[in-house]
Amino acid sequence: MSAARFRPLPLAATVLLAAGLWFVTFALEWTSFWIKISLSAGLLAVIAILLRPPPREDFRFTGRAVFLGLLSAGALYFIFWAGKAISTSLFDFAGQQIGGIYHKGAGMPMPTIALLLFLVTGPSEEIFWRGYLQRSLVERLGRWPGWAAATAIYAGVHIWSFNFMLVGAAAVAGAFWGAMYLRVGSLAPVILSHSVWSTIIFAVFPMH
Repeated sequence: MSAARFRPLPLAATVLLAAGLWFVTFALEWTSFWIKISLSAGLLAVIAILLRPPPREDFRFTGRAVFLGLLSAGALYFIFWAGKAISTSLFDFAGQQIGGIYHKGAGMPMPTIALLLFLVTGPSEEIFWRGYLQRSLVERLGRWPGWAAATAIYAGVHIWSFNFMLVGAAAVAGAFWGAMYLRVGSLAPVILSHSVWSTIIFAVFPMH
């Protein structure tokens, strides 16, 4: 697609909205964290679809897409497992901050968390962050500069958590899924990867 379709004002407005929603989600202590993140991601996904409908190919869950999604989710889980082992051995604060990530989402039944992550948060985040934001920035800036900019913004909005480990985790995951989207050219395996990975790491085999 051509750079002529790049629309800077709507893009900037959605980034500011995302920053505001992530502030409400992470910094304000009201209602369930999982409800807030699901509503925030869902709203951004709806706006992204209205501003720029994704191509149908992005939602074709072929056998290859399912295989890549599951394989990449497992690979990213291993990356985070190794990252936790390394970071906790290097930084005294790492273990406490990782525990703080899980503590923020406490109080909701695990099956409910798993359903929200798999069906709402994972797909919605990918539709906005990779399918809309990264795709637009790649068209404007080029493949890798656009990927880097989208990854930086995705990590940056997590600053409202005031949790260095979470910001770093968002940077790693965002870079991973962004590169995957560039490589495979379809959102379907990336959506599945995000949904499966987040469900496993937060609701099935947490790392705290």
